[in-house]
Formats: sequence, C-alpha cells, structure tokens
Amino acid sequence: MATKAPVKTPTPTKTKSTTKKSKTDIRPLHDKIIVRRDEAADRTDAGIFIPEAGKERPKTGIVLAIGDGQLNTETGERIPLTVAKGERVIFTSYAGTEIKIDDEELLIMSESDILGIVE
Repeated sequence: MATKAPVKTPTPTKTKSTTKKSKTDIRPLHDKIIVRRDEAADRTDAGIFIPEAGKERPKTGIVLAIGDGQLNTETGERIPLTVAKGERVIFTSYAGTEIKIDDEELLIMSESDILGIVE
C-alpha cells in the first residue's frame, strides 16, 4: 500500500484589503444612549432550567455609548447626560428601539427611559 505524501497548503498572507474592522462604531445623537441588554437567566436558583418561551427579558444592561446631550433651546448649549459609558442601568420594560449590529442585539433609547444606575 502506497502512502501519500502530505500536501502542504500555502498560508494566506494578510493584506490591508483583507483585514476588516470587527466592531462598528456608533455615536448616538443628542440625549440617546446605546445599551447592551444583560443575558436572561437560563435556570432558577433551585436549578430548574427555564425554557426559551418562559424567559423574561432583563431590564438591565451596560451603557456602550452616549450622545452629546440634549440641546437647551434658550441658551443653545448642550445639557450633559447623567449616565456615563460603562455603567449598568435599569430601564423601563418597553424602552428603546432594538437594533442588530455585527450580530449583536443592542438598544437605542433616550436617557429618560432609564430608571436608575446600579452602583
């Protein structure tokens, strides 16, 4: 029985045209913020697994980006936002608009949809 010689495959070379940025940068406008919702629990404290249909969507998440603030129409200055990037927040049940960027589900919402900051 004849043995086959191993075939050597060429290693691909990286060029500038093939490298692609993996994350899309988004800058929300005015008083809008972008939040990544926390993952839903897949089992209870007692160890019982929760089916997909029974999972409640978490109302907490991490702030990924913030806008530059709402415009004060009297003075023309921006009113800075209370929340900061990286903070964990609690928001209302129907807050924001769901978007999908780079296979990641995010929420864009107004600062007024946030109920509190978890410290």
